[in-house]
Formats: sequence, C-alpha cells, structure tokens
Amino acid sequence: MSAIHAPLRLEPKDYASDQEVRWCPGCGDYAILKAVEKALSELGADPDRTVFVSGIGCAARFPHYLATYGFHGIHGRAPAIATGIKLARPDLDVWVVGGDGDMLAIGTNHLVHALRRDPDLVILILNNAIYGLTKGQASPTTPIGTRTPTTPSGVVERPLSACEIALAAGARFVARSVDVHQKHLPEILVRARRHEGAAMVEILQNCVIYADGAWAAITDKAHAAETQLLLRHGEPLLFAEGRKGLAPARYRAGLRIVEVGPEGWQAAGVLVHDERDRTLATLLAALAPPLPVALGVLYADPAPTTFERAVHAQIEAERTRAPALDLAAAIRRAPTWTVSD
Repeated sequence: MSAIHAPLRLEPKDYASDQEVRWCPGCGDYAILKAVEKALSELGADPDRTVFVSGIGCAARFPHYLATYGFHGIHGRAPAIATGIKLARPDLDVWVVGGDGDMLAIGTNHLVHALRRDPDLVILILNNAIYGLTKGQASPTTPIGTRTPTTPSGVVERPLSACEIALAAGARFVARSVDVHQKHLPEILVRARRHEGAAMVEILQNCVIYADGAWAAITDKAHAAETQLLLRHGEPLLFAEGRKGLAPARYRAGLRIVEVGPEGWQAAGVLVHDERDRTLATLLAALAPPLPVALGVLYADPAPTTFERAVHAQIEAERTRAPALDLAAAIRRAPTWTVSD
C-alpha cells in the first residue's frame, strides 16, 4: 500500500538522522541509503510512523542513519521482528534491511516464512556476496572459486539466489536493482512500498574492501548494455540497445539470446515481460552470465488481503462471537486440580 504520508512534504535530506554515517569509504551502502531517502521523500513517508528493522552486519546500521523509528535486532531475526511489529501496529510503515550473510544464512528461515505469510513489509537484501562486518568470510552468495579466509582454496558451493528463494517461498513482489543505479533503485523501492503485502528487493552492492568488483561482470558501465536486462511490464525483453532479446529455449525450459534483425523483435520470437507470470519470473531470476541479469520488477501479484489484516479480522470475529472474559476468572475455572502432600 502507499506509505503513510507526512504532514508536510519532506526532502530526502529530511530523512537523515543526526548520526554520523560510518561505512568504509566507497561502500555501496552509502548509495543505497541515498536511494532509500529519495524513495521515502517520493512516497511522502511520515518519519513518526515509519520503522526500519535490521539484524547484524554492515547493512544493519540503517536504522541508526534514518530519522525514523528503528529496531536493531539480532542476527537473521529482522523479518520475524518486523512481522511482530506489523501485527501489533498495522498502521505503521515497516521496512526490513539486511545483508546476504544476515538474511540468506542464519536468517533464511525467517525470510522464507515472512514472505509466505505476506505481511505488508518491504524487505531489502543488500547483497555484496561476502561477510563484510566479520572481515570477508564467504557468504551464501559468494561466487564459486572466490578465495576468502574461510575458503582459502576457493568456494566450491553454488551461491544462493535471493530472488529464486523469494519466488519459491510464494513472495508476491520480487525485484532486483543495483546500488549505483540512482534512478532505477529509488523507483523500484517506491514500487515495492506501494505493493500491498511482503515485497522483497535484492540490491547488488559492492564491498570495496573484501569483495571489490564481485558484480563487475554485470554492473561495469563498459559492458552494462550487454549484461543488464531492464524489465518493464508489457515491454519486450530486449537488451544491448535493442539489438538482442530473450526468447524461449528450444529444447528445454529456459531462455536464450536471439539477435533482433530488421524484421523486429516479434519476428525474432522475443518474449514480452509480464510481471504477473510467476513461471517467467522464475526463469528471469535464474539468469546469469553469459545471459544478461534481470533488473527491475520480476514479479508483482496483487492480492485482496495481507497477513496482519487476516489475523486482525479473526480477532475481531472472536470478539464479536464471544463476550470479553476476565483473565483471572478464566484461569481459575474448571477443570482444576489440587496437589496435596
């Protein structure tokens, strides 16, 4: 749903707290914080009715740097804490911020259940493909072959995909952007907040100290046109300045690159993006080099209700059905037992 509006229109800078922002110089978190402030201003969010919840890690500093309410929780539990806040106070605008090590390792269970329950939350996963705060250990999204203190011979495990996990968990809004895309990222954040229900946004973020260039194959401007597929609902899946597109694979489920000739994208068999198509969203979420990586809203499915609304509807139904009970009397009514020596 739309954010809860402030009494007066606020500028992005008005959402900054009085705390000194302290990340490593050049960290992608600075750009993401700037994008969040832009999005809050665009939404007209009321700082007094907005809450940012985090766990542990570099990204978990967000509640300190925003002039809103905040809850700095423990490792991996931010989605559960945020769900509790939204249940207790459905009138609040609740955001969750965590890194890949926080949300996709110890917090995966809480992330999955928050997405399947579908409370009205915006969940941001800042994915820098490393454990930054604890000095560069491999995270669940670290690419195969990466040497770290915990993988001195190179990572041998396949990395997790935040968007694929979200879709598998039943999320109804799944999107992806990049930290330095200062036009694209705020637009995606605004879309996520205006979605009614749990919205998950993966943000590819650069850690200049421990994983510098982890996403360079996708994000470098020199070849971004070839490596990034910008999704727009109702428009063809074109990239490389319209010279290439994605069509169904011929002999298996999947997508393939096709050249777009003078006859146009339709003749080449290029697919049109449909945000409501979960199967297409799953194929797009799995794209990786040499295919372009999908950026934008992969999936958006409006639904008539949310988790907290359904829970409160049950509470009201019970209040209507049964008279209020005195708690002490309820505890003491039969059956009871007496324990004697």
